[in-house]
Amino acid sequence: MAPDPEAGSTPQKGGWRLFGRSSTREQDNAEIPGRRRLPKWNMGILNDRETIEVPGSVLLLAADHNEPLGLRNAPARTSHSSIPTAVIRPPEPPQDEKKKTSDGKIILEPQPEESANDPLNWPTWRRDSALLSLGLFCMVGGGMTPLLAAGFTDVAKEFDVSVSSVSLTTGLYMLGMGLGSVIFSPTAILYGKRPVYLFGALLFVLTSVWCAVSKSFVSLVLGRIFQGIAVSPVECLPSATIAEIFFLHERAYRIGIYTLLLLGGKNLVPLVSAAVIESLGWRWTFWVVAMVVGFCGFLLFLFVPETFWDRVPHPRKKSSRPSFFRRMSSKQHIRRSDAAGVSVPPSALPSARHSEEGPTPAPAANHRRDVHVGFATDAEEHHAEKDREAATRQETSEKPDELHDPSVPMTAGILAEDSHAARPELITQEPSSSDNSTKPHVFYMPDNIEKPKSPYSSERFSRQDHTQTDTESQSGASSRVVGSRVPYTAALREQPAKSFVQQLKPFHGRLNKDKWHKVAIRPLILFSYPAVLWSAIVYACSVGWLIVISESVAVIYREGHYEFNALQTGLVYISPFVGGILGTAVAGKVSDVIVKAMARRNGGLYEPEFRLVMALPVAITTVIGLMGFGWSAQLGDHWIVPTVFFGVVSFGCSLGSTTSITFCVDSYRQYAGEALVTLNFSKNIFHGLVFSLFVTGWLTDDGPKTVFIWIGIIQLILLFLTIPMYIYGKRARMWTVRKNFMEKF
Repeated sequence: MAPDPEAGSTPQKGGWRLFGRSSTREQDNAEIPGRRRLPKWNMGILNDRETIEVPGSVLLLAADHNEPLGLRNAPARTSHSSIPTAVIRPPEPPQDEKKKTSDGKIILEPQPEESANDPLNWPTWRRDSALLSLGLFCMVGGGMTPLLAAGFTDVAKEFDVSVSSVSLTTGLYMLGMGLGSVIFSPTAILYGKRPVYLFGALLFVLTSVWCAVSKSFVSLVLGRIFQGIAVSPVECLPSATIAEIFFLHERAYRIGIYTLLLLGGKNLVPLVSAAVIESLGWRWTFWVVAMVVGFCGFLLFLFVPETFWDRVPHPRKKSSRPSFFRRMSSKQHIRRSDAAGVSVPPSALPSARHSEEGPTPAPAANHRRDVHVGFATDAEEHHAEKDREAATRQETSEKPDELHDPSVPMTAGILAEDSHAARPELITQEPSSSDNSTKPHVFYMPDNIEKPKSPYSSERFSRQDHTQTDTESQSGASSRVVGSRVPYTAALREQPAKSFVQQLKPFHGRLNKDKWHKVAIRPLILFSYPAVLWSAIVYACSVGWLIVISESVAVIYREGHYEFNALQTGLVYISPFVGGILGTAVAGKVSDVIVKAMARRNGGLYEPEFRLVMALPVAITTVIGLMGFGWSAQLGDHWIVPTVFFGVVSFGCSLGSTTSITFCVDSYRQYAGEALVTLNFSKNIFHGLVFSLFVTGWLTDDGPKTVFIWIGIIQLILLFLTIPMYIYGKRARMWTVRKNFMEKF
């Protein structure tokens, strides 16, 4: 497709470029025939200098359909993930009927298999009972961090240590959670989630008994470390389990239930423990926890079977289905390709034209070419192969020009051509986070699907060509991982439906052949990805400041001006509970409204950096809440004043945690499983542990006003990192794609 010769020499100005002038590189690009100028800025975000197709960006085509960009540039995975990933595969023939709900209104995604052992085919009561059993376990585990907050002074008196030393029971517990997530996440990927859940519940009970009978403070601290290891599966695995047993249209509601139970545990368990400490003593909190967790473990054993199921499409024989690029019809088969509803512009498939007489000569530069993708018959495949070879030899000498619709913004036109170059079906098998806007993960099946060429990549920019070479070099390793059938799932496909008793088996052997140390180290490699690093900082602060306040409530409410007892101190947690629920409810809705408005203004292009706008309300609420909490407590205001500020902090921290998770997952969908481990590791190690070492002593020496004013300043400085992240985030995403640190390990 080519524009008028006169129009081709003068690039059109799109409505997308809002800031700055075009760079010299962009001006040079505009002067070369067939190359369109890439705008430097979009909504204040710097574009990549070489391509508009950056993984993470999404072209919103309609209210119920979008087109992820940069999939051809996304590196192929070389190991499995705890969260099911989406797979790019050729579109199914139109006669293949997809399964729908009983009322026929919703297409099931992912598509269940015919086997009765597929978790998606389990009865609804079976899947919901697994969710509730796991949710109850997560509620208890989520509230273990501030379990002793109301009883710090009691523990300090019994073991004759300072209150600041007792705060180590919280910090070192979080150390155990951080280490446990690195241990149990790869173990669950290799051996299944059921044995990890059951072992975690058993260890949870044993460590609770250990803490209850501790004869020394050192023994109590060691028990809390191992208790943190036992609880760690609560943070890194349930979202993956929900993704494996529920369809896409069912997940939002179930994720909401899981989030509510987890959030309720973080704020209600300390309240209950405060009542137990007041009436029975702090040791009985661990006895009660041991009994409740024992009941939860029994429910896990009965109602949470192994949920793993291999849904990766596997290559078929060539005689049964031709490869993606072999499904090309001649001009005489345009009707068939139109029926399939798939169209490919010539800029992406220059060699896709052939006829029964032989290859068609390349047209003149100013002629319009229409290329369609169809399904070739077996008799035509041999001729099509020769035609493609001949057309490929002509590629180096002639390039098809492109037509830009003046009614569409310039960059949107570029995106439309690039994103439709080869539009495969996107198989989504990804859970949502607590925010419903979480996008699925994507990777390529490299052996049986040839990557289309981008008009803004290998043939125009040498650096982009190098990126594609790096990506293609991973195809062999990736195919070995995801291209081979998993024996566990393959055996279940051929077996009749397992009975309830048969599903109680706690261990099913090794599920895949990944190396444990490689899977374990991958979340740590993500610290080199700027978007993940920013998310880790914001997430750690969002959860960490609540832990800091929980470590200080005993000093402020029990030893300070208010002289509360343990029960009254526990009732303070009602405020952050309400604030957290409101923040979680508001965060997703407000963020979605802002993102959709910015995407419309951006010509229909969604960028993950749009999520960062939420950093402004996060900064306002958390900074005001932190400073107000410390200031009012120092002045001895009525107890309701610092308590309300505690709720404001919880509200802002809920906004921050939701924003950081959605931004991270939207930027690197294919690494969401590892990214969640990275975020929790940062929260537990770099914030929870570090601040517990000195914050209580600092509070005793300088008072709450000084401490929380400085904490508010630290929060504000860290959130200022959002500005460079917003401006350079898109370039940073493409930089990580080119470097490909994850798959080079």
